[in-house]
Amino acid sequence: MTKSQNQTVLDMQPSGIRRFFDIANEIEGVISLGVGEPDFPTPWPIREEAIRSIKKGKTYYTANAGLIELRRAISTYLSNKYDIHYDAQTEVVVTVGGSEAIDLACRGLINPGDEVLVMDPSYVSYVPSIELAGGIPVPIQLPSEHDFILQPENIEAKITDKTKAIILNYPNNPTGAAASREELEKIADVIKKHDLYVLTDEIYSEIWYAKDKYTSIASFDGMKERTIYINGFAKAFSMTGWRIGYLCGPEVLVEQMLKVHQFTIMAAPTVSQYAAIVALEECDNEVEAMRKDYLQRRNFLLGRFREMGIPCFVPRGAFYTFPDIREFNITSEEFALALLDAEKLAVVPGTAFGAGGEGFLRISYAYSIRELTIAMNKIEDFITKLREQK
Repeated sequence: MTKSQNQTVLDMQPSGIRRFFDIANEIEGVISLGVGEPDFPTPWPIREEAIRSIKKGKTYYTANAGLIELRRAISTYLSNKYDIHYDAQTEVVVTVGGSEAIDLACRGLINPGDEVLVMDPSYVSYVPSIELAGGIPVPIQLPSEHDFILQPENIEAKITDKTKAIILNYPNNPTGAAASREELEKIADVIKKHDLYVLTDEIYSEIWYAKDKYTSIASFDGMKERTIYINGFAKAFSMTGWRIGYLCGPEVLVEQMLKVHQFTIMAAPTVSQYAAIVALEECDNEVEAMRKDYLQRRNFLLGRFREMGIPCFVPRGAFYTFPDIREFNITSEEFALALLDAEKLAVVPGTAFGAGGEGFLRISYAYSIRELTIAMNKIEDFITKLREQK
């Protein structure tokens, strides 16, 4: 019997990533390039601090918003790194990963019927989070000819009198795209012109390859008061299983999101919070070493795609490539399933991230060069056969 259940949840489709890997998990010996999780262990100083906090019995609840020591460390880190300034007492909430921060931002901001603009393709949680808050997601397809960077005119075309906010994610999952300062300024101008809020998910901000300094849209004049900034520790510090993230924003917004957090979560894990302080204060060298390794892997994949004749723009951040497979005249899902069947290699069809991902694949390089070499050889064998069949 389903008539008493939440209709929004009933109508919601399961994650396209999870659905695909449920299929892959049924095939023995599959190699995967699909997981968006660092393959590095969490740096030792972080792990040691977690052990130390347990030995000292620091296993109690913290304040709902998180340890004030951690909130101060977050505030200092963002100020020093990205020139964005938040009050640790009133403008920072520590969350259970970036995913909870996205949910809190949506539930604290969106009224039923509000429209929220969403990049397409984009991370799989945005649309469901908007819908669960009663909002209406409005996709903006990202033009591949502009390396999947939002164009101001495309935003303008989707704005109505019901538009409340826009969700940004740079560096981007799934494409690896990242907007430059000049590109972000143009986006910010549209947001201010139409008096919108922006949720900016910058979980990959430390995995940045461009020569110019990383810029957050929250740092521009007139943007802090309309921005909910989301980040976390999973990607940069290889702390996926620690489930620790944070959101920042104007006090008037954050205090509402904190109420939702209080009644659903209470507080983020205490051990993870102590570990996160050390991550922010002591682990720049470890983060930089991982970033350099990702860059080497990215360049390796791009070189192999060039050799194969597969178009792939150069990602500026994160640890994903988004190769173009439109020459084969089959859908992304058909390509991924055929590759899985023929080569026992799992990649994610671009459509798992929205209709705008059709004709592309998401390939993660959070794997060793050895693993990537084996996988790319399989892709090369597969597309050689496809071309021979034309």
